[in-house]
Amino acid sequence: MMETMDSRDVVPDSVRLPLRFDVRRLREDLARIAPEEWVAHFNTRTYEGEWSGVALRAVGGVAGRLYPDPAASEPFADTPLLERCPEVREVLSAFACRIESVRFLKLAAGARIREHRDYRLGYEDGEVRLHVPVVTHESVGFFVSGQRVLMREGECWYVNVNQPHRVDNTGEVDRIHLVLDCVLDDWLRELFARAMREAADAA
Repeated sequence: MMETMDSRDVVPDSVRLPLRFDVRRLREDLARIAPEEWVAHFNTRTYEGEWSGVALRAVGGVAGRLYPDPAASEPFADTPLLERCPEVREVLSAFACRIESVRFLKLAAGARIREHRDYRLGYEDGEVRLHVPVVTHESVGFFVSGQRVLMREGECWYVNVNQPHRVDNTGEVDRIHLVLDCVLDDWLRELFARAMREAADAA
């Protein structure tokens, strides 16, 4: 019988899930996006420098809607930009759960996201935010509850953004993540359970 976790289970603030993706092909998808199609992040009070994104799934399927509004009356849908990104579509096909928002998010060289919290995007809420680093480096510091999370290119990470978190890019290269908001179901709970078992075995 498949062992799953429910929303009452204790999940760390960051967990590396047992998935890996092709960074080279994801970067080919990035190259298909024109510079003017990147939209400045809506939460302007939270960051210094350039923080921008591209919506691949958005409310109403509108490419310019970077904000994944949880109160929106329209459902999330693919934007036209997703058609240009075959590897992102391949990534999405690996998830047997419902996927809401999908975005490329870019933190430019020298930029920083100040510590803040997001709303109801933890495992306990039934919806999780997952990060797939596409371009990153050692000069990127991603901190959750004061602890640095080392995410490598091609990995898939859960981060509990309900907790205080911040990101510093002190390097000379932009950091770009593919960011998915997913609804918990039995398949995703089992993926978390597997990740937790593997982490315990490696400890």
